[in-house]
Amino acid sequence: MATSITIQQAAAATGLSVHTLRYYEKIGLIDPVPRQSNRHRLYRQEDLRWIEFLLRLRATGMSIQQMLRYAELRRLGDQLGSVSERKTLLQQHAVALEAELLELQETLEMLRDKVALYAGMERQLKALDHA
Repeated sequence: MATSITIQQAAAATGLSVHTLRYYEKIGLIDPVPRQSNRHRLYRQEDLRWIEFLLRLRATGMSIQQMLRYAELRRLGDQLGSVSERKTLLQQHAVALEAELLELQETLEMLRDKVALYAGMERQLKALDHA
């Protein structure tokens, strides 16, 4: 991949719309993207890696506000306070995800039990029909 790509290419690479990329930059979720002399944005590999991380956070249900806080802390650099708060934010989110996963696993098990129950009922009903 080139060292930098256009906003259209970044949109295609990330699955986000051009509008969303601009919005994320406007609200501070994405750092200002370097621009060419014609003012067109040029996304770098590090920009795309950051966007990929944001997409993973979003996919897990992290709110924009939480992601904005994380982005603010990231901009502060690798200082103790920033690193500690980022770690805490991610730990809290991981705990919430683990609880959600447990609930989903329990629901999946219940669904599987119901499917097995109905499969047994079907076999019995088919046996009665053939008798």
